Amino acid sequence: MTAFVPLNEEQCRHLRHLLEKGLPLTSRPYRELAERIGANEVQVLQQVQHWSDNGLFRRLGLVVNHRALGFTANAMLVLDIDDDQVDAIGQRLGQEPAISLCYRRPRRLPHWRFNLFCMIHGRERAQVERQVRALLERQGLHDRPHQMLFSLRAFKQCGARYTPAPGKQDAGHG
Repeated sequence: MTAFVPLNEEQCRHLRHLLEKGLPLTSRPYRELAERIGANEVQVLQQVQHWSDNGLFRRLGLVVNHRALGFTANAMLVLDIDDDQVDAIGQRLGQEPAISLCYRRPRRLPHWRFNLFCMIHGRERAQVERQVRALLERQGLHDRPHQMLFSLRAFKQCGARYTPAPGKQDAGHG
């Protein structure tokens, strides 16, 4: 086993920035990342493993352009759930295969009473509406106040960004 040779602070920041953009589409993406930050492939692999072991991230994945795949009927289901039940119900809804995102948000009373948000993607609006009715019935939530907010236009879709580009000052830590 090769000893762990840590990257310096600037290399770590640069690597995090590059990882947020996604892996290069090459046969050796970690070697390419290493070349970009002035390190070697083993160092990059060790650093990624170190961050994973320490909980910096749970997984590496990809962001699929669902619209390009024909999933254009996208709805945010918003529900008004009693505060003492929202965590448990959110956990249950998060297990539903049709739901890609599920999270709790604060109410904005008196104008916005909804506190649980669930994203559902589909090819046709009627299909998504059927899925929502079925999952609300299955979860015993059909009588809870809710709305389906269908997307009209996509302006941006990407994974989250937390690291400033190399050489740029982090606005939150300047």
